[in-house]
Amino acid sequence: MEKLINDFSFGLFFWQLFVVIVLALLLWKFAWKPILNALNDREQGIQDALDSAERARKEMQNLQADNEKLLQEARMERDAMIKEAREIKERMISEARTEAQNEGDKMIAQAKSSIQNEKNAALADIKNKVATLSVEIAEKVVRQELSTREEQQRLVEDMLDDVTLN
Repeated sequence: MEKLINDFSFGLFFWQLFVVIVLALLLWKFAWKPILNALNDREQGIQDALDSAERARKEMQNLQADNEKLLQEARMERDAMIKEAREIKERMISEARTEAQNEGDKMIAQAKSSIQNEKNAALADIKNKVATLSVEIAEKVVRQELSTREEQQRLVEDMLDDVTLN
């Protein structure tokens, strides 16, 4: 270290200081400014990319929220449609039951009416046959003059045998 102090020269020191300062100024003008500008530009680009990513993330969240809302609305609409379809089905079944019941009641009423009509027709037919038989019996009785009680008895028995055979 002593050797450095003994060999120290102010002229050389001045020129070295001058070269270092000029070199620093040249570096500042031609190297540091472009390097700092490039670093600032890069920092700005990174910040823009981060901002863009944040905007994209927020937009994705908004889209997901919108999608979820749309899905919820679609589910609600689907549920409403299913409920409406079930109600329509139940109403159609109820109407079909009512209509079938009414048709069944009509058919039963018609069958009862038909049975009653046939019963009345059969009774009328029986009455007609009884009347015819009575007239025939009366006619036969009138044609024969019955003088005795035995002949009347025999005629009635013969007619009863004829009626039973028919």
